[in-house]
Amino acid sequence: MRTGSMVRAALAIAAMFCGLGVSAQAPSSQGVAASQPPPGTYAPGRRPPGYEDPYAGKKRVLLIADLHTGNQNAHDAVSHAMATLERITRAAGIVLYIRTDTEWVTKQEVWGTGDYAKGGRRQARGRNLKDFDAVIFYTNGDLDLSDEQKAALLGFVHDDGKGFVGIHTATATASKWPDYGAMIGGYFDNHPWGIVDARVIVERPDAPEMKGYLKSPIVKDEHYQMMAPYDRADVDVLARIDTRSVDMKNPNIHRADGDFPVAWIKTYGKGRVFYSGLGHSDASWDDPRQQTMFLEAIKWAAGATDYPVRPHPLPEK
Repeated sequence: MRTGSMVRAALAIAAMFCGLGVSAQAPSSQGVAASQPPPGTYAPGRRPPGYEDPYAGKKRVLLIADLHTGNQNAHDAVSHAMATLERITRAAGIVLYIRTDTEWVTKQEVWGTGDYAKGGRRQARGRNLKDFDAVIFYTNGDLDLSDEQKAALLGFVHDDGKGFVGIHTATATASKWPDYGAMIGGYFDNHPWGIVDARVIVERPDAPEMKGYLKSPIVKDEHYQMMAPYDRADVDVLARIDTRSVDMKNPNIHRADGDFPVAWIKTYGKGRVFYSGLGHSDASWDDPRQQTMFLEAIKWAAGATDYPVRPHPLPEK
């Protein structure tokens, strides 16, 4: 009798739970675990306690240092450039994210793969251009960019009013993509003199980027010669090479106007663009003048500072 009573009681309790629409089955510990993000991961838009964003409220800049489609051996200084830029931007309160691929150059969602893919048990969402105030290119070659990525980068600057900073070989990048050339302001032709000392003439002495070169204008680097679409009607040249300090009889010189810009700024739609051909050598990244130039350029491009863009012709000698 006791056993029968216990069975009837159990059945009654089960019926009661079923009538309330509640399962009498104990919750699976595996199911609970699956609904919680594992430690160190988070779903889009939320973070568990202890994983709060340490960079909230700061300017965020994406540095793309991808040389794999270009000359991979000639620009070993890119590693030192990345380390230097991270150090000086951090000291200035700017957050620099460094990538050696172009995956984040998009406005689409970016996810990991395998377990970290969207819907995976450890799903982890990456970043995209929407997370940044400016993008830096120290790149070379055609780059592996889809049509969506190309449109996203141009729109990031032109339509969203964000910033772009090009370093050295950024003008030896995407030479078959005319819209990129229009954005950055010109393409690399060659470097007629190789790595030499040259005197820099500062054309905008009030530009924060140029203050280090006013008192010390001799610069040793791989100085570039630019070609179309470079045009002073579209760019505000901050400094140029003093042609009296280099061999103008060099047969590799193609420009007859003596205009060899070192750095310029320009607008592209609503956005800001800075470019400098300096930064080839490892030693150049230890130069305080160059560090100041690129730091101020990054601040300006990211919207942390203001300076007017005023294209002007080559000054008369």
